[in-house]
Amino acid sequence: MPLFFIFASMNRKLPHTYRFLLPLSWVYGLVIWCRNFLYDVNLIRSKNYPVPVISVGNITVGGTGKTPHIEYLIGLLHEKYRLAVLSRGYRRKTRHFMMGQTDSGVSDIGDEARQIKRKFPEVTVAVDRKRTRGIERLLKQDPPPDVILLDDAFQHRRVKPGLNILLIDCRRPISRDYLLPAGRLREHAMEKRRAHIIMVTKCPEKMTPMERKIMINDTRPFPYQKIFFSTFRYADTVPVFPVDTKFPGKQVVKTENYQILLVTGIANNRPLKKHIRGFQPRFRELRFPDHHNYNLSDVKKIIAEFEELPGDKKLILTTEKDAMRLQEKSFPEYIRQNMYYVPVEVDILFGKSRTFNRHILEYVRKNKRNSRLYTEQN
Repeated sequence: MPLFFIFASMNRKLPHTYRFLLPLSWVYGLVIWCRNFLYDVNLIRSKNYPVPVISVGNITVGGTGKTPHIEYLIGLLHEKYRLAVLSRGYRRKTRHFMMGQTDSGVSDIGDEARQIKRKFPEVTVAVDRKRTRGIERLLKQDPPPDVILLDDAFQHRRVKPGLNILLIDCRRPISRDYLLPAGRLREHAMEKRRAHIIMVTKCPEKMTPMERKIMINDTRPFPYQKIFFSTFRYADTVPVFPVDTKFPGKQVVKTENYQILLVTGIANNRPLKKHIRGFQPRFRELRFPDHHNYNLSDVKKIIAEFEELPGDKKLILTTEKDAMRLQEKSFPEYIRQNMYYVPVEVDILFGKSRTFNRHILEYVRKNKRNSRLYTEQN
C-alpha cells in the first residue's frame, strides 16, 4: 500500500480540538504501515493451522459488536463441530494461556470470555495474548477442536486465519475516520483488504435498500469480498443474580411507570438506551469506561443512585458484559432482587442470514482435517 494513504487524512476535515493530534497520527500510521508491509512481503511470516480458523475483529477501537457476532457463530457451529474460542482476555489479571471454566472469574479470563463460557459451557474457551501460542495449546487438547474462533484478532497478523471477518459500525464509517490518536482507526481503512467478509453492524432494524447502497458505496468492498449487514435484537431481560424474581415486562414497566437506573461500562451504549426508551422514555444513567472493573466506590455509587430513584417500583438495567463484572460484587439483597441485564443477539438483514450461514459452513466443511480439499492442500 502506498505511503500516500497514511497522509490522506490531511485532506479531510477534522474537528479543531483534534487537529493537534494529527502529527502523532501520521507517525503512528507510518509505524503500522511498516509492520503490515513486513507481513505483506513475508519478511515476517504468518502461520497457518491445520484446522479452520475464523477471525472476528475490527479496524477501529471501541465496540462494533464482536462478542455478539462470535456468539452468533458459536450458535451456528457448536452442535456440529468441536468448537474453541480464543480471546485475548482483555483486562484480566492473569498472564499467558488459560482455559476458561464455568466458574472462572473476570480477573481470570476477562468479561467477554466469561460471558461466552457461561452461555455455552460445552464450548472450549481459552485466553492468551499470543494467539499463535494459544492456538498451539488448543491443538494439543485431547480431542483437539475442529474449528477455532478468534475474538478481536484482525490486527494479529502472526496468525493467518482461513476466514477473516471484519466488523464495521454502521454509524462510524471507516472512510470518514482517522488514525489514532486523532481518530479511532487502529490502521488505515485500506487494510480492510485482508477481510474475506465485511459485516456492517449496528444497522437500523428497518434499514432501507437506499441506505444499504450508500453504505456499500462508502465502504467500497473489493470484488473478492462479501458484505453483509446486521442489527442487534434485544432478548428477554435476565436477572443479574440468581434470584426468584422476574423482570416485570416492558408493558408493565411502561404502564406502571417503573423508575430505571441504567448502569453501563461499554464503549457504546446508545443502542441499549434507544431500546429502553421504547418502553420507558425517562431513566437515569450511570456510565463507566469500557471494560470497567467495578470497585467498592462504584458499588456504593450504584446503591446511592438507586435509592434516590422516587417510588417503590424501580429497577437497575445493565448489559450482559457488565453483568459478568457486577456478579462478582457484593450488593444488598434489595438491589440484587431488582438488577437485570439485557442480552444482545444478532440478526442479519435483507434476508441474507442463510447466505451468510452457508458461506461459514462451506468454509468449515472444506477445510476441516478429514476433508478431501484439506488433504490435497496439505
